[in-house]
Amino acid sequence: MKIRAAVLETFGAPLEVQELELAEPRAGEVLVRLVACGVCHTDLFTASGADPSGYSPTVLGHEGAGVVERVGESVTSLSPGDHVVTLFSPQCRECVHCLDPRTNLCLAIREQQGQGFLPDGTTRLSRDGEPVRHFMGTSTFAEATVIPEIALAKVSPEAPLDRACLFACGLSTGLGAAMNTAKVEPGSTCVVFGAGMVGLGAVAGCRLQGAERIVCVDLSEERLELARGQGATETLAGGPDTVERILELTGGFGADYTFEATGHVGVMRQAVESARVGWGLATVCGVAGKGETLEVVPRFLITGRRVAGSSFGGVKGRDQVPQLVERWLAGEIDVEPFVSHKLTLDEVNRGFELMEAQDGIRSVIDFG
Repeated sequence: MKIRAAVLETFGAPLEVQELELAEPRAGEVLVRLVACGVCHTDLFTASGADPSGYSPTVLGHEGAGVVERVGESVTSLSPGDHVVTLFSPQCRECVHCLDPRTNLCLAIREQQGQGFLPDGTTRLSRDGEPVRHFMGTSTFAEATVIPEIALAKVSPEAPLDRACLFACGLSTGLGAAMNTAKVEPGSTCVVFGAGMVGLGAVAGCRLQGAERIVCVDLSEERLELARGQGATETLAGGPDTVERILELTGGFGADYTFEATGHVGVMRQAVESARVGWGLATVCGVAGKGETLEVVPRFLITGRRVAGSSFGGVKGRDQVPQLVERWLAGEIDVEPFVSHKLTLDEVNRGFELMEAQDGIRSVIDFG
């Protein structure tokens, strides 16, 4: 079938909306008609050429939601008409990592996915007979896409898909960092660095876990106001003295849990140094630039602080994304303030511009 999709042809250049061929799903694969897709920083990171593992031509996009149109052989968990959220972090439910509660990093299709292929080493996207590679196993800047069954979460048909798509990446990453990775305990003190999509999700996750104090740090007063709406009890304007100010707020000890959601290594260091002496846990969610390193003074670790990394919030997608969506539908998570702009596919580059200008939290492409 013919589809329109946003193609990355040249790093650093705008995406080009083109007509492509989309082949039928093969065994273990599903054809999804996209309804909505968030424009995430990871898409911009790759489009800019900053990602050393990037490739082209490819159809970007990974924060998608849509409706199953067709399924390939051996697909058992999904049927045409099902509402789904795409998973750049799949869950096969069979590999050693999927069977272990300590991680969500499924091993089943990791290698092929990283190279831009579906599990059998080929693509379903092409142009004039030449293959176009998939991105993060999803390629959701497109009217339709073919995705492995294990990379789709079936969600309630009652969930509006133009909001549900946020659970495909940013929102689940933040929520899961607090709920799965850090396992925030009731009555604790938390500090979240960054009030973008992931940081706001982390604030909400800390609230859902019963944290007593949630301090959010950002440069934007507008974003800090959104953080208060998600459950932040205090806010700080970020700066070089942030660690000292957090120590003042916590009697000189630091916070039980800190979360970094900016991708800046200097802020990651602040998150470590703001963690409580004795047992503080700093969780790093942001993706740093190529070649950057995090400097940590060993004394901070020797005196009891720990550092954890969190990919997709430790969320096992097929099992847990539907649960998070149910908590949203039950009124426990307020998704509405996150969608700041609605765009068409032809306006995809505008989504990148808005992100770079820090205008709003999330632009969502609506495929109508």
